[in-house]
Amino acid sequence: MPSKRRLRWAAIPVAAAAAVALAGCTPQELHGYLPGFEADGPATTNQAERVATLWTSSWIVLLAVGIITWGLMLWAMVVYRRRKGQTGLPVQLRYNMPIEIFFTTVPLILVIGLFAFVARDQSEIEHKWTADEIDVHITAIAKQWAWDFQYDGEEEDNSDAVWTMGIQAQPDAAGNIDQSQLPTLVLPVDQKVTIDLQSRDVIHSFWIIDFLYKKDMYIGHDNSWSFIPTREGTYAGKCAELCGEYHSMMLFNVEVVSQDEYQAYLDDLETDGNTGDINDAYDRLGNLPGTTGSTEVTEEEGH
Repeated sequence: MPSKRRLRWAAIPVAAAAAVALAGCTPQELHGYLPGFEADGPATTNQAERVATLWTSSWIVLLAVGIITWGLMLWAMVVYRRRKGQTGLPVQLRYNMPIEIFFTTVPLILVIGLFAFVARDQSEIEHKWTADEIDVHITAIAKQWAWDFQYDGEEEDNSDAVWTMGIQAQPDAAGNIDQSQLPTLVLPVDQKVTIDLQSRDVIHSFWIIDFLYKKDMYIGHDNSWSFIPTREGTYAGKCAELCGEYHSMMLFNVEVVSQDEYQAYLDDLETDGNTGDINDAYDRLGNLPGTTGSTEVTEEEGH
C-alpha cells in the first residue's frame, strides 16, 4: 500500500504536466471549443464567458462520471469474469442497500446541481433591463427567408425609428454567398442593447453564433434579449429553426462598431428615408387573437 507521501510526490508531476498542457491551449480550447473567444481582447458579449463556463463545467463533470462508470464496468468485467472450470450462473445477490442508495443519491445530486447552475445562469442571461437602463433598443423581425432590423427611436409612435429590410442569401452557381447582400445588424460596442424578436409568418430562431445564444421568434409572442456587445468585429448570424424551403438561406451579419460609427450608420439610414415604424409591415397573419376585424362572409358576399 503506497504511503501518503509517495502519493503526494506522484501528484506533483501530474499536476505540472496538466498545467503545461492547459497553458498551451488557445482561448477557444479553454472554453470548450466554443466560438467567441480570441487570444487577446474580451469575449464577444458580457454573457459569453458565463455560457462557456457552464458548458465546460458540465462537460468536466460528465467526463468524470463517465470515467468512474467505465472504470467500474471494466473492474467488474475483470474481477467477476468467468474463470476456467466454472459452470452455471454466479451467485445472485439481492437488496444491497448501500449500493442502491449510492446509485439513487449520486445521480439525483448531479441532476439537482446541474439544474441549479443552469437556472442561475439562465436567470442572469434572461434578465431584462428597464427602459431607463437601455442604451440601444432594436427590433429584429424574421420573415421567410430574411431579416428586417429596426433601430427604435424615442417618439411614442416610433416615427423617428430607422430601419433596413433584407433579402435572403444570394448564392452563385458554385454556392458561394454574396456577403454584401446579406441583411446586416449594426451594434455599438460596450452599450446595453435590447433586441425585441418578432416574426412575420412562422416560427424562426435568432442566432448570432459567436454570441453563444439564440432565441425563438413566434407569431403573437414577442421575445427579447438584453446584452452588451464587448468586442468590435463582424459576426455571422442565421435562423436556427427549420422554417421552410429556403431556411438555409436565412442568413445575416452582425457588425459591432464604435459609438461614432453606429451613430453615422443611423444618420445614413435617416438620410436614405428609411424612417418610421415597420413592426407590422407585411405580416402574413391577420387573424391573431384579439383581432377585431370580422372574418365572416355574408350571404350577399357569398353569392
